[in-house]
Amino acid sequence: MSKKITITDIAKKSGVSVTTVSRVLNNSPSVSPAKRERILRIIDEYNYTPSIFARGMINHKTKNIGVMLPDITNPYFASFFLQVEHFALSNMYATILFNTMYTKNHQKYETPLSEADYFKIILEKQVDGVLILGGQIDKEEISPAFIEAINELHRNVPVVVVGSKIEGCNCLFIERNSKQGITSLVHHFKALGHSNIGFIGGEPGIRITTARINAFRQCMRTFGKEPLESHIVMSDYYAPDGYQAMKQLLDDNNNQLPTAIIAINDMVALGAIRAMKDANLSCPEDIAIASCDQFLHSDYFTPRLTTVDQHNEYLGRMAVMQLISAINGSIESISVEHMPQLVIRESCGSITRS
Repeated sequence: MSKKITITDIAKKSGVSVTTVSRVLNNSPSVSPAKRERILRIIDEYNYTPSIFARGMINHKTKNIGVMLPDITNPYFASFFLQVEHFALSNMYATILFNTMYTKNHQKYETPLSEADYFKIILEKQVDGVLILGGQIDKEEISPAFIEAINELHRNVPVVVVGSKIEGCNCLFIERNSKQGITSLVHHFKALGHSNIGFIGGEPGIRITTARINAFRQCMRTFGKEPLESHIVMSDYYAPDGYQAMKQLLDDNNNQLPTAIIAINDMVALGAIRAMKDANLSCPEDIAIASCDQFLHSDYFTPRLTTVDQHNEYLGRMAVMQLISAINGSIESISVEHMPQLVIRESCGSITRS
């Protein structure tokens, strides 16, 4: 099979520079008629079609987008990145992953680079735009220096952040529904007869944690029930954190345990179920558990986990579309209107309690 001809090959066979070929492909008037005719003849002779790279040269774009996230080992971020990569490729963009390791899960690794340092590296890679998910941008208190650093990045290339808008930050945002999933779970537990419901997981000072706990409190109050403070235990977003949070909740509430618990995600729920087993408690017979953020394989937990599908596939697609629109000149942030879906399985049981 013959080698596919490239824009460099066309330039060599035409006796001109790659830039000149790009100008012809871009229909620029700055190329002489004789050169244009020669280049077009060779393009036609070899049936040349520009690659993604060549199209980028023609349009003065790299056709690369950067994706910055704090932990690719976290199923949420991994799933999001895969969706972004898929939809970017379908729109002829390649993705460059910047895994900042800005999480407690990576404390065993040395991470000498700050996220602001990554912004400089991103610019060196000459991407056309950047998607940011998680990290410092999710904190409730963000330093003015970090906001200026991300604004500087946005002055050079379009930046889209998946999360709530931040005062003083000029990049584009995709806001998602962080309350509906919690509301669905509380209503589901109430329908099963539960009134003492707890909440575990999530790092303090992170906006998604605060939003979900506030939604939990508010929904419980609509049923005339104020959740006990000892039934709300924050930790982090991984299975060991779920284990420790559940252990603390069991230790602190020996005589007044909740009958149902909402975990901030599936990994935290997995750790919590293990802690219950180690304490000779059964799920859902002793305590029902559900998660408000579904990850891959939660259908294979024991028991099979009731959870909420946040439709990350749709979120990833919208993030890519927003960024490509920004690359092409759109400057408006969007609010993603989606309805999280309750996925009922086994971990909540089915017997209404008295």
